[in-house]
Amino acid sequence: MTTSPSLFELRGITCRFPGGVVANQDIDLSVQPGEVCALLGENGAGKSTLMKVAFGMLQPTEGKLFWKGKEMRFRSSADAMHQGIGMVHQHFMLIPRFRVCENIVLGQEPVAKGQIDLKQARQRVRAISEEYGLHVDPDAVVDDLSVGEQQRVEILKALYRDIDLLILDEPTAVLTPQETDELFETLRSLVAKGLTILFISHKLREVKALAHRVVVLRKGAKIADIPVEEHSEEELAALMVGRPPATVTRDASTVAESNAKVVLTVDDLPVLDNRKLPAIRHLSFQLHQGEILGVAGVEGNGQSELIEAITGLRSVTSGHITLGGITMDDRTVRQRFAAGLAHIPQDRQQQGLVLDLPITENFLLGRHHEEGFSQGAWWIDQDALCTKTIEAIEQFEIEPGDPDLLVRSLSGGNQQKVVVARELTRPKTQAYIVAHPTRGVDVGAIEAIHTQLLQRRDAGAAILLFSSELPELLALCDRIAVLYEGEIVGVRNPEHTDETELGMMMTGGNVGTAI
Repeated sequence: MTTSPSLFELRGITCRFPGGVVANQDIDLSVQPGEVCALLGENGAGKSTLMKVAFGMLQPTEGKLFWKGKEMRFRSSADAMHQGIGMVHQHFMLIPRFRVCENIVLGQEPVAKGQIDLKQARQRVRAISEEYGLHVDPDAVVDDLSVGEQQRVEILKALYRDIDLLILDEPTAVLTPQETDELFETLRSLVAKGLTILFISHKLREVKALAHRVVVLRKGAKIADIPVEEHSEEELAALMVGRPPATVTRDASTVAESNAKVVLTVDDLPVLDNRKLPAIRHLSFQLHQGEILGVAGVEGNGQSELIEAITGLRSVTSGHITLGGITMDDRTVRQRFAAGLAHIPQDRQQQGLVLDLPITENFLLGRHHEEGFSQGAWWIDQDALCTKTIEAIEQFEIEPGDPDLLVRSLSGGNQQKVVVARELTRPKTQAYIVAHPTRGVDVGAIEAIHTQLLQRRDAGAAILLFSSELPELLALCDRIAVLYEGEIVGVRNPEHTDETELGMMMTGGNVGTAI
């Protein structure tokens, strides 16, 4: 391990919050110039809190920061950026109503004749977009972009600035394997030029591929600081969760047969995006009882619009959606859920939760009319709500386990568990529309969520699974449909395909036929 002077150092960092929660406990962390250091840990282990301290977004209760050997105090992220630190956040820090180019250059806008030069901004954004292989329309409004496209904007926003240290919080959560490889090649070239990288990732293969060193946190404390090359993925996973990882496998004997009951039908469905342009082009497919049908695709190829059309969040003018033999075309969102639909949305904070409400009230969202919660026409049975919330907290291992805690106070992964628990415990569900269920969660939580999905499939439920994680699709799905430019360009049996073929299809190559 190198003994060169540290570029950035955290000494004795402790972060305490009201209620006795200790997110970080006496943590030391340093990175050298040109090093890639990964930060691993379970959801709630304190990784994001520590990085917020590093980026000036949070003041530690105790401890000191040193930048290039000099003690510093970052009062805000602006102070950190001024020193040469950039950060790509797991939960995006973008202005939704601004265009892509405006978000990327914000704070460092090119100026001509005393005014912001938007033409030059567009040119510079296009140039760095091409240079790093992260393509996005500079004139698109951020609010109209998919989650994956917004992630690209965040990465470009950081790379646009002249920085010495780049902090990445789950940077590849919505990228294809090919895009991830391209990003890593870019990051390696930047490291070769002197850039230092600190990154959080739950994808151990990425840690092995990119990092020189890994720091492992568990329950707010540092338990390991080790060279990556000396440890296997299994050993790293065991350090994270405190036990050897388990492998969740799909029981092939329960794979849906061609004569299985059709639960969900989408027939000749076109869907427009927010700009009134075609996002889905006359799409048709069937989802069977006891089946997980995966949908693979680069973000921005119509996934969001398709999900919203099926769940009733986006209106359509033609085509048909049928659930359990009943046409859903004119049904409201509430009526579709009452008919047996459940939905895990792709963005937990924007679409799945109200952050300033407690876990109990978030668990109730969209379920207040259910028998068991509703007490007459106007009242909620609070005792029943509290009991069922506590049961879900225990079943899905949500931490901290206090049902009265505000969801905002939970880690991103535990917020995701709240959404998954609410939707997977809906009674009488026929079809689950599931989008990126394990995004930003640790290996232990991934194992638990995968187990829950397979249990519901084995009990006869139908699951439409949208995911950017090809290993996840290959492990869980009975069929995988590839979506490209609003059309299904091929359907694959996971036993007869691999990540390379699916990745090629996702980018418009190697078009296949349905099985």
